[in-house]
Amino acid sequence: MQEYLEAGVKLGWLINPLQQQVEIYRLGHKVEVRNLPTDLSGKEVLPEFSLYLG
Repeated sequence: MQEYLEAGVKLGWLINPLQQQVEIYRLGHKVEVRNLPTDLSGKEVLPEFSLYLG
């Protein structure tokens, strides 16, 4: 994911179904780790987009 951020990607989600977690990567922020189930939002990058992982 670090390579994507360095290339200019503003938002990335790394979903790990085995550990039931999602890592949220945002340009200029620390990685946020959430346990599933959770709602994901596109925020400023994709404001109309949301995804429920249950």
